This record gives sequence, C-alpha cells and structure tokens, in this order.
Amino acid sequence: MNYILFDDSFVRTNLLPLTFMRPIADIRIGILTIREKWELYLNAKTSTLTESYLSKKFRIVKEEENILINASVCPTQEVVDAVLNLKPYQTIVYQDTIIAVHVKAEDLDKLGDASGDGIEEISIKNPPLRIGHTWEVFSKNGLAINDDFELLTRGRKSQKLSATNTVIGKGKVFLEKGATVECAIFNTVEGPIYIGKDAEVMEGTVIRGPFALCEGSQVKMSAKIYGPTTVGPYSRVGGEINNSVIFGYSNKAHDGFLGHSVIAEWCNLGSDTNTSNLKNTYEMVRLWSYGKQTFVSTSQQFCGLIMGDHSKCGINTMFNTGTVVGVNANIFGPGFQRNFIPSFTWGGTAGHANYDLKKAIEVAEIVYTRRHKILDDVEKDLLASVYNLTLKNKFL
Repeated sequence: MNYILFDDSFVRTNLLPLTFMRPIADIRIGILTIREKWELYLNAKTSTLTESYLSKKFRIVKEEENILINASVCPTQEVVDAVLNLKPYQTIVYQDTIIAVHVKAEDLDKLGDASGDGIEEISIKNPPLRIGHTWEVFSKNGLAINDDFELLTRGRKSQKLSATNTVIGKGKVFLEKGATVECAIFNTVEGPIYIGKDAEVMEGTVIRGPFALCEGSQVKMSAKIYGPTTVGPYSRVGGEINNSVIFGYSNKAHDGFLGHSVIAEWCNLGSDTNTSNLKNTYEMVRLWSYGKQTFVSTSQQFCGLIMGDHSKCGINTMFNTGTVVGVNANIFGPGFQRNFIPSFTWGGTAGHANYDLKKAIEVAEIVYTRRHKILDDVEKDLLASVYNLTLKNKFL
C-alpha cells in the first residue's frame, strides 16, 4: 500500500512559523517526528501532499492504491489497525476530523470530494493525539514522549547506565548505543528518560522526566531540565529548560531560561537568552496567529517562545511571554523584544530592517558546514520561497 501524509491547510496555517520549512508530518513531538511515528507503525515509507513550494523537497508518490493520512494526527495502535484495514473509498473519522481515506490514483486530483458521495465513514472510539496549534507541540509533548518511549524500547535492552549516575523513582531510563552519561541525576517519577544514539549528558546535570535527548545531541554541564522536554538530533543545550521542544540542529548551549517553547531547526540562542513564560497578571497567554493576522488566546497560562527555522538571537536577549519569531530572523539588542518578529527580520528593540536573502543563505551555508552538511539548491529555494512570502506580506 502507498501511504501519503497530507497537510490540512487550516492546521498548517495554525502551525506557522513551524511549517514554513516543512510539512506538518516533519514536526517533532515526543521523541520522533510525526512521519517517523507513522513509518515505524506501518513499517513503510511515506510521502507528502503539501504546499507546492515545499513539494520540491517533500515529494508526493502516487500509486494505483493510496491511503491518505492526516499528518496532524499521531498514530495509535487503534488508528493504525483501522488504516491497515481500509478498503477503497472508506475513510476513518473521529468526530469532525478525517484521519485517513483510501483512494485510487485518479482521485488524488479531486481530494476536495474525499468526504462526499460514495465515501463510507469508519469511526474510532478513542481520541488520537493531534496537534492543531503551535503551543500544542509543547503542551502535548509529555503524552507523545511516553508513547514514543514504549514504541522505541519495546522488547529491547538499554545500554548500561554508569554507576556515577543517580536515578530517582522506579521509572524507565533507556540509553541507545554510544550514549554517554556521567554524574547526572535522573528523576523518573513523572515519566521516562530517553538518551539517543551517540548523545551525551555531561556531569552535574539534573533532569526530570519525561525527557528525550535525540541522536548526537549534548546536554552541557550542570544543566537543569524539567520535563516534558525534547531535544532533537544534533542539538546542544545548557542552562535551564522547562517543557520545551527543540526540533534539531539547534543550540541553546549556555545559561538562561527556556520555558514552554518550541524551537525549530538551525536556530541559535545566544548566551543568557531568557524567555518569559508567565504573565505578571497570570492571565492566559495570547500568541500571534498567521491565519488571523492578530494575537489569539492560547488558553495556556504558560507559553514562552515559538521560533522558526534558521533564526538566531544575540547574548542577553529577552523574549516576552508568548513571542513568535519567523524564519531566519536575526535578533539582538537590550530590552524585551516584540511579541511578533516576522521572517527575515534583522535588528531588535532599536528597530528592524529586512535581512538580505543573499546574506542569510551565506550564513546558513556556514552553519551547515559546521555540522558537516551541505546547503543544497533545494534548501536555498525553500529559504527563497519563504523570503518572497515575507516580501509580499511582512506579517508572514
């Protein structure tokens, strides 16, 4: 069977700026991306139905028989069993959400009719984990870590944890091959702790689960991390972190506080960067909405920073409660930054200017080289596409 993860356009807009550079399926929540979860459950590769400019990198594969899966839905065994049993022109629904639909190749070009005549609806009993807003990436991260931990470790044996470490509680700790942990304190009372392949936890670190440190990442000395927190592949973190998700290839390597936040890929937070995650009035936090072009309530009392790919900030940067930063912004200067900083913005409290695309790509090339990767033409085109969207509408 051919499996295609599709972007719900309404949800995709709600998930900006995190979906400027990727489809919904490639958002990391828990230990894995949504795509990685589905591919493990299905034991099959997936492709993507998404925006045209993203499809240059994330291509769709069409076969005679196709199952379209809503990329904002994380798989459960109940959902996967229903997907595997789908017949042509059957669709799986939960309340008003289409989870999956089985279609022929000729129907892929008229997907707007997927729920119309001739479609048989199959309901599931239990609500799946689904993300519909940026803040749900961190607010639902604990559930996702627990699910992914069971998925990844079932029937497997952890690498031995060094005797220099202390484990509190009867929870689970799992170390993948090549993981290094010395003189750390792990509290597993509230959830498991997962240390990925070739990852490192340096001495003096204190971590409360649920927590995931993905492949090749590093926790610096004496870091303090409260779960549920995920540090994606090849990232470096230090200081204090609480209930946050870092997608991958990003750094918060120094002191400073990051709380109730989502940081996309290729970001760097300068030394002593701090995020406020609670208003002095204790009111629910409002966050910039790309779809509504205004600030909307998150219904969350705690909400810090949502930062798009390739964005960076200088030392001692201060972010207000509920701040959204777009793609490839370069932020610096004293005082609290604005609550919404559009993509390709250069500057800070003293004023903003457009970040030149050529310069932005040059910087990205240097950053990629530091991680032994190449910024190819496809990645450059993605950056240029987001830049052009920004030129047309600075609020994008």
